[in-house]
Amino acid sequence: MRKLEPGIHTDLARRKSYGGYLQLDKILSAQAPLSSPAHHDEMLFIIQHQVAELWFKLMIHELEALAQAFREDRLHRAQKTLLRVKRIQHQMIDQWSVLNTLTPSEYAEFRHVFGDASGFQSPQYRLVEFLLGNRNAALAELHKHSDYWYTRLKQTLSAPSVYDEFLISMCRQGFDIPEVCTERDFSHTRDVNTGVVRALKAIYNDPETHWPQYEICESMMDVANNFQLWRFSHMKSVERVIGHKRGTGGSSGVSFLKRAMDEEFFPELIQVRTEIGR
Repeated sequence: MRKLEPGIHTDLARRKSYGGYLQLDKILSAQAPLSSPAHHDEMLFIIQHQVAELWFKLMIHELEALAQAFREDRLHRAQKTLLRVKRIQHQMIDQWSVLNTLTPSEYAEFRHVFGDASGFQSPQYRLVEFLLGNRNAALAELHKHSDYWYTRLKQTLSAPSVYDEFLISMCRQGFDIPEVCTERDFSHTRDVNTGVVRALKAIYNDPETHWPQYEICESMMDVANNFQLWRFSHMKSVERVIGHKRGTGGSSGVSFLKRAMDEEFFPELIQVRTEIGR
């Protein structure tokens, strides 16, 4: 048997322990299956979604820091933050493979117990979309029952997205970004602007001169693509487990999730790819 080193703290009752710092008692007691008797696979379903919400919380924390980095024109800090966001997204995409071990017959045995609950109702998911620029004021209204989330969503909805902050930062750096994109009602998703496409094309035509902006553009494109991969993995997991049944929240299920994939972030970063080389 391996002996403990003399310096290791063993009296955990009188000092800040690992479990105390992480509040493990609170976290590990938050799984409360509703099936009776408790179905073995409901624990997987609960933990899968709780973990996703923790990743969303961290992503929101990082996206808000990203917006601040752009406001301060700290592009190297922004790039580092984007790299972390991408790693978070990889974790969220990969975890769908765990849920995919749940078979349709297993899920059918406890699906009824959580009633109308649906991931569509997640205020954190909505906040991530708002931060990335997919603005829909009507969706904030779904959370009027919660003063905290409704206030936070409305504040985010009216403020520039991380992409807006990047364009405003570009404007300060001398790029010709149309004022209609930097001085506007940010609560609405705008159409593709040809002036922004031209400014981005200048970066892509001469990346060596504009390397910090070039790196950020590519990282933001990665974030947008990762979000689509997450949506796709979500859709395929739902299809795998319930086929084309209606969603628990009242949506059409798989077809609803497919339509969500038509919503793209950072539209000019996609359009500029069509223009490069012309």
